[in-house]
Amino acid sequence: MKNKNEQGFALVLSLVLMLAMSLMGGALIVISAGDHKSNNNSDEYQQTFYVAETALLEGEKYVLNQFLGPWNTASHTRDLTKRNLPANSTTLFRGDMTRKNYSTSEKFYFDTKKSCFASFKDLDRTSIKVVAAESWNFGDLIRDSFNSASTEERQEAERLKGYYYEYFITRIGAAPFRGYGSSIKKEATDTGNDGMAYRVYGCGIRASGHQYDTRNSQHKVSGSKSLIVGLESTIVLPK
Repeated sequence: MKNKNEQGFALVLSLVLMLAMSLMGGALIVISAGDHKSNNNSDEYQQTFYVAETALLEGEKYVLNQFLGPWNTASHTRDLTKRNLPANSTTLFRGDMTRKNYSTSEKFYFDTKKSCFASFKDLDRTSIKVVAAESWNFGDLIRDSFNSASTEERQEAERLKGYYYEYFITRIGAAPFRGYGSSIKKEATDTGNDGMAYRVYGCGIRASGHQYDTRNSQHKVSGSKSLIVGLESTIVLPK
């Protein structure tokens, strides 16, 4: 015999369980979306860091290329008559970079402005002079390095067009040279005859508002903010 007090109990229980499951499902969606966003941010930072490392390497290569003699791509030899330890420019550096492999006319051009220079807070901006200051589009550099490329590689190069690397180099002055890993004496002067020290400042920059949709193979504008990672290194070359 049924108890009248239990009538409708199954319906109420079902509604309660459905509500609980809905709340649990919604919570899982929120957590999953948060993790996905966090992973994306982490991936973008990691990629920007790698691009910043490229900036340091390219800056060091610039100085080394001058020291060994400019490379002649036609003859695959170095012009030893032009070997030198590059000097700083006579003008004050204000953060302006020389664009090397991209122009302002490109569809998804991003103005890096003086963001790399501004990211190093300990610089003496009243007196700094530089040997060189260059800005490169990382994706275009990767694309141009391909002799032949698969569809996936071309898509990756397109995606990386949202990243730039920049470096500027300042000649510090004379320093003892003892080979790999040696440090610079603060009391060293320009009259020293061991070596010449250079400080390389490099930045990886993820452009704001730029995203590449690999599924549709097209660029689009997103609401993301720009990301900058700055690194620095010191090299000493023998005189």
